[in-house]
Amino acid sequence: MITETPKPAPSPFKRRVWTLLVPPVGLVLAWRAPVTITRKVLATILIAIYTPAWCVGVIALLLLLRLAEIEWKGGTGPRLVHRRTLPNFDALEASRRAQTNAPPASPAGASTYWTGYRGANRDGHYDEQPILAGWPEAGPKLLWKQPCGGGYASFAVARGRVFTLEQRREQEFVVAYDAATGRELWSFGYGGKFNDAWDMGGIGPRSTPAWDDGRVFAIGAQGRFHCLDEASGTLLWKRDLFADNACRNLDFGMSASPLVVGDKVIVVNGAPTGGQGRGLAAYSKSTGEPAWKSLADKQAYTSPSLVTLAGEAQVLTLAGVRAVAVAPVDGRLLWEFPWSVSYDNHIAQPVLLGGDRVFFSAGYGAGCVAIQVTKQGGAFMATELWRNKNMKNKFTSSVFWQGHIYGLDEDILVCLDAETGRRKWKDGRYGYGQVLLASGHLVVMCGDGDLSLVKATPDGHDEVARFPAIQGKTWNVPALADGRLFVRNGAEMACFDVSAK
Repeated sequence: MITETPKPAPSPFKRRVWTLLVPPVGLVLAWRAPVTITRKVLATILIAIYTPAWCVGVIALLLLLRLAEIEWKGGTGPRLVHRRTLPNFDALEASRRAQTNAPPASPAGASTYWTGYRGANRDGHYDEQPILAGWPEAGPKLLWKQPCGGGYASFAVARGRVFTLEQRREQEFVVAYDAATGRELWSFGYGGKFNDAWDMGGIGPRSTPAWDDGRVFAIGAQGRFHCLDEASGTLLWKRDLFADNACRNLDFGMSASPLVVGDKVIVVNGAPTGGQGRGLAAYSKSTGEPAWKSLADKQAYTSPSLVTLAGEAQVLTLAGVRAVAVAPVDGRLLWEFPWSVSYDNHIAQPVLLGGDRVFFSAGYGAGCVAIQVTKQGGAFMATELWRNKNMKNKFTSSVFWQGHIYGLDEDILVCLDAETGRRKWKDGRYGYGQVLLASGHLVVMCGDGDLSLVKATPDGHDEVARFPAIQGKTWNVPALADGRLFVRNGAEMACFDVSAK
């Protein structure tokens, strides 16, 4: 009978070497070693203590050798990635040089529907025309895709042109593209390169341009406010929001998009400094002259929106520690409601629920609240209806549809009953992306660049399709206009045909 001679156990020296180089292997060898159980337990404890330091060392080595990079994806801490989502300026410039110089004519009948951040009403709803409700496995038809500059701007779409803000090397640019082809029509650059102190968001402008009556209004990350001609990009007027309103920048840059109301354009100015500072202001949209100033407290990253509550038009926004509404004509405070979040990081837009009800949500553990706005004897009052932590919108904003609220609770899709705040369902991982509503479906721009189509129903999570649209971290809000879906992040942009025709 032939028997195999058992292999000798690694020597103590080899076990130590393996433990230093690869702690999990060292742990296995320690338990296979011909030693007492006491020594095995002791070795396990020592390896457990050493492993975190080993992990730090490995990460440091990967970073030193440039085999990996650190990127904030939106969660509680940074992630180790092969490459961060950053603009490739060489590729961007080569792409633009390859495009023909003569701009195409704007298509006849092109709409002026999606003229600013999250649509004309800032509610994320698209009802201009039906969209395709059954996407192919590879996604809807791709019309164009190309490199773009950095930042988190979305798009304003009007008259066949698409307007956005980008970081290109050391300057911010307002850029106009042909909606049908992606061809750059014009760009307007000015000094400025913003990054937050912790490099969580990265470089680039955060807000989205607004279009109105042939003008494009754009606010850079450092408060530079420009009004440009839509066709040529010619500067019509400009303002410095910090200098005008005695304010300083917010920690993560100016993110609120301008709001056009009648003959005025209303903007958020940051954090007031001193007694004369004001965080909200209105300018003449034709001349840029100041019209009014309001709110002496620090503002947040939410964009002002025009709403009608208790029968009266008002501008609704979120300051650092409260929700506020002011009169569009003069900035007079109409009502306020205490609503705070860690570091004053209000980012999600308020959502109208009908019946003079408003929904607010925030991440960082804050949760959500619904209020009712009433008016008695000429005075407005905001009353809390319900509050819970079933929806924590961090970078995204929810949408309201047929009595229910749909949005991302951190990175998971959730449906709430708008009447009670109770959760109907919670499912699906989408990262820290964005949500729009079209044709009874949720168009979800995932945090990794995927696009997903989900039925907007309280009966359960029903994902119709999901496909990779662009690559890398994507916090930018998509836009819908003329049956086209426009998406971008800080490196590339794309357009898909989602029309039902």
